[in-house]
Amino acid sequence: MKRDSLIVLLLVLFCIKPQEIQAQDSHEAVAAVINSLIEIDDPDRSTKVFGQDLFSSVVLRRFYSKRLFLPAWTDGATLPEIAYEMRYDIQQIQFDGLNPNDYHLQAINQLFNRFESARRGQGEFSMVDFANLDILLTDAYIIISSHLYLGKINPESLKSEWNIQRSAPELMIDERLNQALQNQSIRKSFEELYPSFLVYRKMRDALRFLYEDEKRFQSNPVAQWKTLKIDKSIKLGDSHSQMDEIRARLRFWKYLDDDQPEDHKIYDSLMQPAIIKLQKRHGMDPDGVIGQGTIHALNQKPIDLIATARINMERFRWLPENVKDQEVILVNTANFQLDFIAKKDTLLSSRVIVGKNYHSTPQFSAEMSYLVFSPTWTIPNSITRNEIIPAVKKNPDYLTSKNMKVLTANGQEVNAASIDWQKVNPRNFPYIIRQEPGEQNALGLVKFMFPNKYSVYIHDTPARSLFAREDRALSHGCIRLQKPFEFAKILLQQDPTWTDEKIRESMKLSKERIVNLDRKIPVVILYLTFWTDSSGNEYFRRDIYNRDQEILTALNQPRGRKSGI
Repeated sequence: MKRDSLIVLLLVLFCIKPQEIQAQDSHEAVAAVINSLIEIDDPDRSTKVFGQDLFSSVVLRRFYSKRLFLPAWTDGATLPEIAYEMRYDIQQIQFDGLNPNDYHLQAINQLFNRFESARRGQGEFSMVDFANLDILLTDAYIIISSHLYLGKINPESLKSEWNIQRSAPELMIDERLNQALQNQSIRKSFEELYPSFLVYRKMRDALRFLYEDEKRFQSNPVAQWKTLKIDKSIKLGDSHSQMDEIRARLRFWKYLDDDQPEDHKIYDSLMQPAIIKLQKRHGMDPDGVIGQGTIHALNQKPIDLIATARINMERFRWLPENVKDQEVILVNTANFQLDFIAKKDTLLSSRVIVGKNYHSTPQFSAEMSYLVFSPTWTIPNSITRNEIIPAVKKNPDYLTSKNMKVLTANGQEVNAASIDWQKVNPRNFPYIIRQEPGEQNALGLVKFMFPNKYSVYIHDTPARSLFAREDRALSHGCIRLQKPFEFAKILLQQDPTWTDEKIRESMKLSKERIVNLDRKIPVVILYLTFWTDSSGNEYFRRDIYNRDQEILTALNQPRGRKSGI
């Protein structure tokens, strides 16, 4: 029998303590055990180590075969600092919104405890234990790397469509791990895989603080909140039976000092600044009035906000890496806002109106290539059937009053008066309805085009008053813009012939004017219900499209996507 084989047999059968053999022999002995554990003949059979299913069999075997199966985290006699660092980083992964138990933490802790006991002379730690621990730490590194880089969830598997394209070159995680081990820099190697947006690190800090808030919540019986309800808005000076409870929650979130005097049932002036801070955090108009939106925010427990933060950190991991380095138009439908960003500076922010819940604006990316001044609106068949035809049946002058024309399929105008509208069947209406340019046009005076399969675009609107509303999920799916002139100006600023006067004139023509841009600008329509700014301020938004729960459920599942590893 070969010497190496004999060593392994003795170690496995008799649990000889590491210190009883030479370090080199220990190293080789662990290598032999690792080889036997991960080299299986049937590639379709899942590999189990210490009762744990391995996630990354392909990269794992490639990593160990390149190093002749020598252990990465031990010398077969002790556990160096880098192994403890790796365990710590697994524990810290919760602040990325991920679950440490997805990465063998319980089994790893069990093996670490066994090693610590053996070092104190209580029990033994065999070469098999060293091999098990080494493999589990390596597998954890590989799958954490994949999840930080691509996300735990494949967004294409979700019911709510995600069509924001991302190019993700292969990571070569085995090579990254070798480099991290050589440099003794596991933490840095993980940080390099964070989403490129600087706010991600601020979001990570925010989640850490939320976990601290959850600990305070669990340790404080007073904070076991019941659901607050109000029948009407509470204004400054009003009395309400739940004011003490509202005040307690403001103190919990540190919006209100503990030592401030109070009138128990009265909404007093000392409370109002705290309410305004809460409203800003949750995207409400900071008017200091306690309405239904404010009550909803007050009902959010730390665990609810932790869930929202986890969901959106996962969304950030799905975003393209190159968004931060170029001109980009970002529309966050959950925040009802458009931002035009160039070289990391926000050059324009504007309120927007987005799709209703049942006409939700999709999540996708495209390229803006042209805009249309004084647009016509060819009304979609669904709107014609469900809204226009019923309106004409009630009011024969409806089309004229709205500056609409009836057209054949080939664009020939039809005299609307020649149609017997009372006999029209909306299901087989053979004509097209088009609204002509003008102040009444539903698309306003300009539309901004980024061709996509959803037929979604950004446009002006004559219904300006709607931008004053907090809930602006009001459209059929397209995005209505509060600042169309300013947006057109910034898109055309590289051409000096497009003066303010020329833009305004073009917005009031009797016929459409198409203007091609001199470059294509990425447009990303996304849905974020939590983020931070560069200063670390947190912002939460209502889940208007009910998209969060599906992601949370998937995050809480024990396994994420393997991403071919």
